[in-house]
Amino acid sequence: MKKLLLAASLLALAACGNKDAAPDVPETPAVPEAEAEALLYPLPDNTVPEITAADLAVRIKALADDVFEGRGPGTPEGEAAADWMAAEMQRLGLQPGGDNGTYFQQVKMVNQTLDTAASYLTFVMPDGSERATELKTDSVIWTKRQNANHLAFEPSDMIFVGYGAVAPEYGWDDYDGQDYAGKTVVMLVNDPGYATEDPALFKGKAMTYYGRWTYKFEEAARQGATAAIVIHETEPASYGWDVVSNSWSGAQSDLVRTDGGADRTVLEGWITRDMAVDLFNAAGLDFEAMKTAAKTPGFKPVPLGGIKAKGEITQTIDSLSSRNVIGIHPGTTAPDEYVLYTAHWDHLGKKAEEKTGAPGEDFYQDQIFNGAVDNATGSAALLEIAEAMQGEETERSVMFLSVTLEESGLLGSEYFAQNPTVPLSHIVAGINMDGSLPVGRTKDMVVVGYGASELEDMLAAYLATQDRVVKPDPKPQAGSFYRSDHISMAKRGVPMLYADGGEDKVEGGIAAGKAIAQAYNEQRYHKPMDEYSDSWDLSGNQEDVTALYTIGLQIAQSSDWPTWYPGNEFEAVRQKSLGGSQ
Repeated sequence: MKKLLLAASLLALAACGNKDAAPDVPETPAVPEAEAEALLYPLPDNTVPEITAADLAVRIKALADDVFEGRGPGTPEGEAAADWMAAEMQRLGLQPGGDNGTYFQQVKMVNQTLDTAASYLTFVMPDGSERATELKTDSVIWTKRQNANHLAFEPSDMIFVGYGAVAPEYGWDDYDGQDYAGKTVVMLVNDPGYATEDPALFKGKAMTYYGRWTYKFEEAARQGATAAIVIHETEPASYGWDVVSNSWSGAQSDLVRTDGGADRTVLEGWITRDMAVDLFNAAGLDFEAMKTAAKTPGFKPVPLGGIKAKGEITQTIDSLSSRNVIGIHPGTTAPDEYVLYTAHWDHLGKKAEEKTGAPGEDFYQDQIFNGAVDNATGSAALLEIAEAMQGEETERSVMFLSVTLEESGLLGSEYFAQNPTVPLSHIVAGINMDGSLPVGRTKDMVVVGYGASELEDMLAAYLATQDRVVKPDPKPQAGSFYRSDHISMAKRGVPMLYADGGEDKVEGGIAAGKAIAQAYNEQRYHKPMDEYSDSWDLSGNQEDVTALYTIGLQIAQSSDWPTWYPGNEFEAVRQKSLGGSQ
């Protein structure tokens, strides 16, 4: 049976639903961390200072347990996982690094839940007929506006804006300076460089920030559009439609917006490729031809031949609190300089999904999105490194930052970056850990965003002692560098390393590693099947975590400041921050 939650967790979750104004979020009181007996899941009592596969398994299993119901931010069960992380940090001897002498940094948030029975996205054809979309099957919709429970827009001219990018440094403007007030913009996922694989266009096959869905919706709002729709395609998105329908359905979390989200479009969403093809055909356009045009320099927006969009959003708005969890290993001679480790504790929570199959079958689905790989593995690694670090005396301090709301758009790390508990210019470097697959021992580690900073040189030097090598991300087109929490610090100049497990297995080679990754992406990523199993081989995770621990320890025991490589997009802001203008 579930044990009682910490009283403070319940107080922190006070909700104020159905507000027509920007929500007023209650303050989170200090949590009595010592009340470990009130945790939903017991703390481990047999871990060791060394980094071991067994200890990683203990912590992954705990955080992926059904008792936390998928670690949804703002829910009692999800916040209980944050309590567990804080209690572990306390048990390991870390000092509190959060608000008011606690391990927690309060993150003000809202949950916006779509009433699917009273919400819709419909297309009006040139002949006046209507083509309704079936939510989750044809479309997924939401709004970032937090100041109203009901929003609607009348039939709106639709315009295809290619990749929806305005990128002056690449000489690219998909909006072409036109007026989009009252219009619905439709755009492709990823960016023109991916489509052409031309290294001279954007960054070639590697996705840039302009390819991220977050950017596309932000830019559509800046252009004054009423609604913004991204066309889903599996390859350029790097995930299937089921990931879209799972990730953007149910309660959607966001940080509290000072303007209530008034600067965003009324409706944001995705439609399937099949739906897009039908719409383009009805408009007398060939979808593939339009894709070809969109990747060509000089592309101009194309109206969708008399097709209009109309939509309605009915939602509940709940004011909640979630929390980042912060522990500090204090330094001796330079305690105000920090090495940072980050990993997100949250996942997708519990959703009202129908069960298919029977328990034990390969494709059995329950309602809980446990997030064992994503990101109980990173959270376990963070604690494992913290435990190992406690046996070391370091010149610099080491901060362990376990963030919330990653799955909602990297919001917890963004909140920390906007409201740092220490000056960002005092963070020497950081290492992020997110979603490490249990593939066993590998001959390599993959650096996401390869070619960025001197941290990669440090990793390569240590891996050589393990007879291993650094390899670039094999799928740069997936844009993973922009899809995890390190980016919140990187774009403020802090050199960050995001290194993941390799794919060249000691037993089985690259083919075996790719097969495991493919199976995870297709069957488990952002699905209820991302569950822990005692059969996992964490020997490779142990080696990876040891490598990341060693690099952090080297920086913490030195006076060196690793930096971005010359010409990196974040080099200038780092130099500026270290110059005293932070």
